[in-house]
Amino acid sequence: MDDSSSIEVPRLFLCPISLEIMRDPVTAATGMTYDRRSIERWLLVDGRSTCPVTQLQLPPDAAASLTPNHTLRRLIQSWSAAAGEAVDRIPTPRAPVDRTEVAGFIRDLSVRQRRVDVIRKVVDLAGESESNRRCMAGAGVPAKMAEILMDTSKIDGEDVSLALDALDVLRVPPEKWKPVVDGAGNRLIDTMVRILMHGCDEVKSTATLILKSIVEAANRGTLEQLSPLFFQSVLCSIRDDVGGGRISSSSTPHAALKILSHVTPWGRNRVKIVEAGGVWASVELELAAAEGDERRRRRTELNLALLRQLCECAEGRAELVRHAAGIAVVAKRVLRVSPAANEQGVAILCAVGRCLATEERVVREMLAVGAVAKLCLMLQANCSTGVKEKARRVLRLHSAAWKDSPCVQSYLSI
Repeated sequence: MDDSSSIEVPRLFLCPISLEIMRDPVTAATGMTYDRRSIERWLLVDGRSTCPVTQLQLPPDAAASLTPNHTLRRLIQSWSAAAGEAVDRIPTPRAPVDRTEVAGFIRDLSVRQRRVDVIRKVVDLAGESESNRRCMAGAGVPAKMAEILMDTSKIDGEDVSLALDALDVLRVPPEKWKPVVDGAGNRLIDTMVRILMHGCDEVKSTATLILKSIVEAANRGTLEQLSPLFFQSVLCSIRDDVGGGRISSSSTPHAALKILSHVTPWGRNRVKIVEAGGVWASVELELAAAEGDERRRRRTELNLALLRQLCECAEGRAELVRHAAGIAVVAKRVLRVSPAANEQGVAILCAVGRCLATEERVVREMLAVGAVAKLCLMLQANCSTGVKEKARRVLRLHSAAWKDSPCVQSYLSI
């Protein structure tokens, strides 16, 4: 166990970015030394082009030109060995993979008897550095893993679980997925749906994260042909995570919401989501959410954004008002989460109030659950003119029904 906090670590051994002991020190073109994992994330993931310490501009190929600092690494290894159990031993890092080595992996993946061992090696190497991930993603490993998934007949097989783990750790961006998805058509998405419907919980969680990247890379034609089973499987990821009335801390619902929001504009997907129970799942997700947590704040923003899109169709609005807590939970989130949530929440309430204007039950419910009060408060809140105008129009539309509310008449004069 690393107890380095209880002993004095030489400052030279600490990475200037992470402030942790360097395990694989490398020197940049400016002469500054960093831990490989930290500087590669700085350059390749965050997209920065300057030296973190000197702020000098680095060359375009800065990540590829990082030089291993063997002398410093040996000093750190000697120091960690002398420190005994107080500090984890620092192993000698492996050299980054190259395209020739990756080509060998891809060949070996075609041999079924060797497949599991090779995938494990891919997962191991991809977890070591960003350069390894980039090299493997660029050399065709994601396409090979997708091929393994599509060709398998056993969803619960070890090769399926490991292939998903490999795609997860590779962090394949949508642009790398695009040629794979275009080539596979709906076959890859249908495979992911089978995994979501029949895999174990851990496999389904990983599959949801990967499906998000696949969907973001898919073309319009593919997205317009999504089956009802696709939406049922994605919504199952949300329902399963909510569980007994509370949300877990996993990123699965977050990814599922992004998937649904991305596909909503195409074809009849909005109605398909509603028919699959999307509005109810969205409301239940919000009912189970706790307030104040940053992750859940972002999740609420995504959830309300999806609900707003679903309420753009008559079927979505009807489902929202049919849920006993539909209007109430949206009203509760307004002015309690974030400006983005305010905007989405007001849009939902206005869509319901405007399009269901003849339904007296809905109008009365909006008043009873506090939706009318929230619309009034939005007129004085620090929000956009467009949001205020939406709220004002709905308040005026139902001013006769809400005339006994102490806030409506006074706020309409603002």
